[in-house]
Amino acid sequence: MQLSAIAFTSPLPSTPFFKSANLKKKSSINGSSQQISITSSPPTSQSAQTTGVAVVGGGLAGLAAAVRLQADNVPFVILEASDAVGGRVRTDFADGFTLDRGFQIFITAYPEACKLLDYDALELQRFYSGALVFYDGRFHTVADPLRHFSDALRSLGNPIGTVIDKLLIGLTRIRVLSLSDVEILGGDEVKTIELLRKSGFSDSILNRFFRPFFGGIFFDPELETTSRLFNFVFKCLALGDNTLPKKGISAIPLQLAAKLNPTSIRLNSRVVSIESESDGSSTLILDNGETLTANLGVILAVEQPAAFNLLSGKASQTPLKNPVRSTICVYFSTDETNVPIKDPVLFLNGSSQGIVNNMFFATNVARSYAPAGKTLVSVTLVGTYDNVPDEELVDQVLKELGDWFGNEIVDSWQYLRMYRIQFAQPNQSPPTELVKDPKVKDGLYVCGDYVTSATFDGALVSGRRAAEALLKDNAIVGNRV
Repeated sequence: MQLSAIAFTSPLPSTPFFKSANLKKKSSINGSSQQISITSSPPTSQSAQTTGVAVVGGGLAGLAAAVRLQADNVPFVILEASDAVGGRVRTDFADGFTLDRGFQIFITAYPEACKLLDYDALELQRFYSGALVFYDGRFHTVADPLRHFSDALRSLGNPIGTVIDKLLIGLTRIRVLSLSDVEILGGDEVKTIELLRKSGFSDSILNRFFRPFFGGIFFDPELETTSRLFNFVFKCLALGDNTLPKKGISAIPLQLAAKLNPTSIRLNSRVVSIESESDGSSTLILDNGETLTANLGVILAVEQPAAFNLLSGKASQTPLKNPVRSTICVYFSTDETNVPIKDPVLFLNGSSQGIVNNMFFATNVARSYAPAGKTLVSVTLVGTYDNVPDEELVDQVLKELGDWFGNEIVDSWQYLRMYRIQFAQPNQSPPTELVKDPKVKDGLYVCGDYVTSATFDGALVSGRRAAEALLKDNAIVGNRV
């Protein structure tokens, strides 16, 4: 998908939120963010300040809700607080490097994503189906036997679990593939670590593979995340590939935004208050004092802490579960000749020591992530290390990875950027409710990964469900547009 050639072919909403807008592409020089940005003239009449549905938040959930509303020609506006759509799914571009904001991998078997996204246009670049695990001073292969049979066969005797453990992984695959997504997300649950122990996995594979691998997906190395989420992700991994879009992870929300009328997206518009009116409409107040009216309802599509603050004292809601899942992503660059391994593989820390959870050479997966002749290195830590300065963290990471690859390799790495992500995911340890009713009260609906599963797919599903709940309610009470 070329941003400079986006075509908006959807019909105009019957009641556009504001009258005029100009679509612009922001450049990627010296650290900008690729984005769809909209500038508009301020509303000049009462009708210009009224819409059908206000979607608060332009992340994956909000965009998915908007796509569903547009399919029924329902007028809406997306109110996004930041300067671009995407929420936590954002990419920055600096001096030819593509820097995703945090460790984010897209799994092609996500069922909702399969329906909503054009994979060919995303130009997905695939990871090796497995990992290299650093343990006892060297790397050991863990491979998907259905895709890399010879690698898996050679790894049977390595110390990353026993032969029985590797057979148990095959049985786990069969088990999750026999279940529907509904059965998985609504089934019995325990902590993931309890499920794995009950299944018979040894401590060696739990500590050397499952903790760094799934701990890196959930940002939870203790594996306290619900087994429902583990089963869902394991199933998706079994059916699909781990990938990166050629133009960065932000290509996913940008593709969704490109489906929408550009006049329906309003950036730099932070909502600070939502009030229900006696006529069934909702009034939204922005941080600049502007007041907006939504006649059909509000879909709140912000991350959980922001939703909790906006709804405080106005609606019952599930308390924020602590600790939230946090992460740090550190980027380095080096010359292409200094890459010790050319395969598009994820490296895991199986040593139970140090601060690095996982890392990979991003340009081994997607050559487009760095300029010609350069390599992009992505390193992930779990947690935020609030009391450790950036410079000290960088030094610790380089020292640790020097033990992995040799100081002669790592000494050439140049620090690029660090992302400290305080709220990377909601805490989804048991008990969970992964199929929540999106309706909070009349005219107010919520969506986001905390409403379903903490995955890309969960965000997309929740957005659609929130929109469909709103459409159903308005079909019952009559359309108020």
